Amino acid sequence: MKFYAFIIAVFLSTPSLAAEVTIEMLNKDADGNRMIYSQEIAKIEVGDTVTWLPASKGHNVEMISSPTNMKYKSKNGKEAEITFDTPGIYYYWCTPHKGMGMIGLVVVGNDLSNIDDVANAKAIGKSKKKLKALLASLQ
Repeated sequence: MKFYAFIIAVFLSTPSLAAEVTIEMLNKDADGNRMIYSQEIAKIEVGDTVTWLPASKGHNVEMISSPTNMKYKSKNGKEAEITFDTPGIYYYWCTPHKGMGMIGLVVVGNDLSNIDDVANAKAIGKSKKKLKALLASLQ
């Protein structure tokens, strides 16, 4: 009987595993949208990891606004991976295609406390309108 109690205790005390989310960097998606991330808003939990995969050369991930003022810029055409340990909204873009609206958000822990900072962050060309729309969809 003690053995079964031990096994149950082990299963109940095992921490949950962090999730992994994959976002593709695309020239064009199935709907015909050009210069886009496959997931424009990723909602994850603290400790989860996002991996961006280049479906073609010339794309990257550059963090523009975050609750921690994260400085991150991946190389063009290379896979990028970030584990998010702080709740909040992370706003990023593809450096070469930001003016074409290639931006995305990662929302960690459903925390929108830095939404005003993200709304006031730099946006260029089509990114301005898209950022407003993405942020509006969160509220």
